[in-house]
Amino acid sequence: MAPPDAFAADADTAWDVASDNVLFQEIDSVYAATKYAQKSSEAPAFVSIITAEEIKRLRYRTIGDILASSVGFYNSYDRVYNNIGVRGFSLPGDYSTRILVLLNGHRVNENIYNSSGVGMDGIIDVDLIDRVEIIRGPGSSLYGSNAFLAVVNIITRRGRNVKGVQISGEAGSYETYKTRATYGDRYANGVDWLLSGTYFTSQGQDRIYYEAFDDPSTNQGIAEGGDGATAHSFFSSLAFGDFMLEGSYVKNEKDLPGAPYETIFNDNRTWLSEERGYLTLKYEKQFSYDFDAMMRLSYDGYRYKGSYLYDYPPETEQKDSATGQWVSVESHLTRRLFEKHRLIAGGELRHSLQQNQQTYDLEPFEQYLDIDSEETHWALFLQDEYKPRHNLTIYGGLRYDHYQSFGGALNPRFSVVYSPLAETTLKWIYGRAFRAPNVYELYYDDGGISAKSNPDLDPETIDHFELLLEQYFKQYFRGTVSAYYYQIKNLIGEVEDPADGLTYFRNISQVEAKGLEFELEFYHPHYDLRARTGLTIQEAKDKETDTDLVNSPTYLAKFNLTVPLWRDSIYAGATINYIGKRKTVNGGQVEDALITNLTLSGTRGLVPFLPNLELSASCFNLFDEQYAAPASAAFLQDRIPQDGRTFLFKATYAF
Repeated sequence: MAPPDAFAADADTAWDVASDNVLFQEIDSVYAATKYAQKSSEAPAFVSIITAEEIKRLRYRTIGDILASSVGFYNSYDRVYNNIGVRGFSLPGDYSTRILVLLNGHRVNENIYNSSGVGMDGIIDVDLIDRVEIIRGPGSSLYGSNAFLAVVNIITRRGRNVKGVQISGEAGSYETYKTRATYGDRYANGVDWLLSGTYFTSQGQDRIYYEAFDDPSTNQGIAEGGDGATAHSFFSSLAFGDFMLEGSYVKNEKDLPGAPYETIFNDNRTWLSEERGYLTLKYEKQFSYDFDAMMRLSYDGYRYKGSYLYDYPPETEQKDSATGQWVSVESHLTRRLFEKHRLIAGGELRHSLQQNQQTYDLEPFEQYLDIDSEETHWALFLQDEYKPRHNLTIYGGLRYDHYQSFGGALNPRFSVVYSPLAETTLKWIYGRAFRAPNVYELYYDDGGISAKSNPDLDPETIDHFELLLEQYFKQYFRGTVSAYYYQIKNLIGEVEDPADGLTYFRNISQVEAKGLEFELEFYHPHYDLRARTGLTIQEAKDKETDTDLVNSPTYLAKFNLTVPLWRDSIYAGATINYIGKRKTVNGGQVEDALITNLTLSGTRGLVPFLPNLELSASCFNLFDEQYAAPASAAFLQDRIPQDGRTFLFKATYAF
């Protein structure tokens, strides 16, 4: 964050993500809001940017940690997946499908469940992140489905940021270990190469108490040794001139301690694994000051496997799997016209080669589900940035998406950004977005054990209005106040059919939400002192029943601080997150929680005889707060206990 006079003189200069001219921690610029670089104050959205330095000093471990630190966002962990909520909306078990996650502009959400992966299943190690752009509000006018409540663009480090070899190791509570090896450099001929691999393992909690299973026949509700997880990931990028070749892969395995889907409690033979990855080739060129173009070709893959143990006679091991493959091509052109207009026009074609789901009992073999489908989706979009005056910008955008399964979706965006004073910006924002039902929601059926299909789902839609004030003052401060209102129609949610006790997805009427968000940022470059605090007051209701949404807290509060303690070599980082009471699927309530995390980190040069060594020590949930998150209908209990106090130590050495 920087005051207005710290920005580049010409705010409209085209920006290449790969450019050496952008100093992310000095210039508050954003790309994902419009698909070209601009000041965040001029972007038609409420934007937050989380830098690599903040990630390191506050010791965020996952993409979910990063998002949960930002105003309006919160994380719900059911000991299987991390689900991210934003602005009062997070249906338990929805796999964060209403947030679009991009990695260097490439869509990460897969083609079976549309999940994005924000925990250890995330597509990138957070140590490789250069910064994260968080764009609140609908983004379907540029990005199509899943850009429903927010768009998150993760920008990775490049080889020139590493300049050699890095080795990193971590050790923490619950026998948690992580190792990473990274090589990167930029050569004299202009080639920039980054190569990195990560391995993670954790035993998880030894004993977790579930009140719903508190009976002698189920070990008094205590799950023992069933919370383990492993993951390994790989990332590489190769850039030369106007071309970039990039690939990423992650595989994670997780034990399931909470007996989801009516599986046997306290049996460690229930587990799942996921793999996701992609390979993409991008060409991006700035032909002149007023004209640039981008084209991207991609292949993506996703694979899920689950093993679930049931006690219906005889004891049965059920296998569940899904495999997705898809190819895509996207392109856009950006052109300035008549001095006051900047147009961006583009299109996207995505073809799913495979969308396979299988469910079967192992012994004796019985097949319940085996479906495969192909889907071709195409889209066209156009956006105009019109600047009638130097301090007034009007945005108008429109995108049309066409699916084989349900037809077309047309989504507009209109925004006005006005700066009456150099330090003051007002934004009025309207956007519409949609989320197409995915093949899991449409067709999943496990043969009447716990879930059934519903192929008649309609797409969700959202209409979103927002009024925002951004103010710089006292040289080092920036304050933001936002008031928003949105209405969701044809919401897709997981419910239980009382006639047979099976869960399924259906359009569950409408949601209406409104809220206020306050954020204050402080940065003093002389003392290298950074702080950010935020408050959210929100209300999200089911209009049909006039009741609060499940897992929707009325209050959220954040406080993040990084401060040097000794000679710019030792830093303290603290995060305090408050999350209010939340309704559960059974009509109960989980209590509010105040979670404090503390990190001490030492920079290079702290240890004289090891000049390239970095160290950190972290304590998460410092005061050992006992709290829970609402569970989805897949669980017998309506709340999932969260981790107490844990510790993590990290060392990184550069060669």
